[in-house]
Amino acid sequence: MDRERVAAWVAAYERAWRTPGTEPLHELFTADAAYRTAPFEEPFRGLDVIAAMWEAGRTSPDEEFELDFEVVACERERAVVRLDVRYGDPTPRVYRDLWVLEFDEDGRCASFEEWPFWPRGSAGTYESGPT
Repeated sequence: MDRERVAAWVAAYERAWRTPGTEPLHELFTADAAYRTAPFEEPFRGLDVIAAMWEAGRTSPDEEFELDFEVVACERERAVVRLDVRYGDPTPRVYRDLWVLEFDEDGRCASFEEWPFWPRGSAGTYESGPT
């Protein structure tokens, strides 16, 4: 993997999140992928389990959000990506995530580990003014 391929993978992930259903996940993840939503959580294992988690975790494929990202590091099959995600109505919230990714030789993700962060005191809900 190189930075350009990782960036393309993240862009495809965002498109898949905005697409109804879970069919695009087959192109993003290996059949036996491990998807960890936080560093110390047990991973969701296997494409069917990941797809069920994916559908349960989003409001709908047309939910309002903006995503900006930067590939921070990439070496062989591993990459680290920093993301800023801003959700709109009905509950505005903001996150900064780090993704630690491992890819197979076909460029599909075999291991996804998310490190989610949000502004102090907000638990992801956007609050204007100092916290």
